[in-house]
Amino acid sequence: MADQFVDLRSDTVTRPTAGMREAMATAEVGDDVYGEDPTVNALEAEVAALFGHEAALFAPSGSMANQIALQLLVSPGDELLCDADAHVVTYEIGAAAAYGGISSRTWPAVGADIDPEAVAGMIRPDGFFAVPTRAIAVEQTHNRGGGGVIPLSTLRDLRAVADDADVALHCDGARIWHAHVADGVPLIEYGRLFDTLSVCLSKGLGAPVGSLVVGSADKIERARLIRKRMGGGMRQAGILAAAGRYALAHHVDRLADDHAKASRLAEAVAPFGVLATTVRTNLVALDLTKHALDARALAAVARAEGVLISVLGPRTARLVTHLGVSDADIDHAVEALPRILTAS
Repeated sequence: MADQFVDLRSDTVTRPTAGMREAMATAEVGDDVYGEDPTVNALEAEVAALFGHEAALFAPSGSMANQIALQLLVSPGDELLCDADAHVVTYEIGAAAAYGGISSRTWPAVGADIDPEAVAGMIRPDGFFAVPTRAIAVEQTHNRGGGGVIPLSTLRDLRAVADDADVALHCDGARIWHAHVADGVPLIEYGRLFDTLSVCLSKGLGAPVGSLVVGSADKIERARLIRKRMGGGMRQAGILAAAGRYALAHHVDRLADDHAKASRLAEAVAPFGVLATTVRTNLVALDLTKHALDARALAAVARAEGVLISVLGPRTARLVTHLGVSDADIDHAVEALPRILTAS
């Protein structure tokens, strides 16, 4: 068994840098439930401005931020449309139904390759004794879609679909920073297409905690009540918000390094027929359908070689580059993984 590990399981395993820890230690704080934490207030204003919206709300997690946004857009008993692999219906433990009373319907999982016309055909209007559609949710970048980036043209078409049907459009933007860096689309351009967004600080940006809900001032005023109802009201949260502000200042442009490292991993595994999608950002999806090793077996052998990978399904695995992965780590992984795939 290896003594040291290259952790490619997720970009959630990052640890605060020295500069981030210093920012947290010296943060000015107050009681955020009273709206009196100046560092939280500054973070919320900064993120709202980045996306061209009126306001934002700091939340403990991406799942909570998503679920707050969905409750802003969809009343209990009404319908959300999203894809079958979307985080909001795959990894949030049924929260849309359990907390929001929201009915969900999905289109087949296609990652970032969305057909707006097909989505338009799924929308159900009021009446006809059917559950009416109130919102569409998309994921940028797409986790189970191998970090795929939804093209700006597709998002504009979806915005037109939503407007024509008078429904809302939500973006689960947990890794939208990666899309911004990969395609060069300004964050404000993304922001103007969506009624609400959730954006995460604790993945690629490397903060230890936190996401934000972004939207209009009246929506965010309601969002504060929903956050409190869900147990998300925090007190001296400026210590956490300071990490997010540091991440925004220092860790966005460097995401290009993660993309380059992911491309190196993709090149190493591509000859073995397991690369599931073209790698655009920091996620490398592996399809082991035709390989001798299944996902758990691959993860076990890789661990013995000092490489940690994520198991997403019986024949699906994932490699993720992030702030905590060095060039030397990638050197080790691109040497070990081909050897493992060849031996099996």
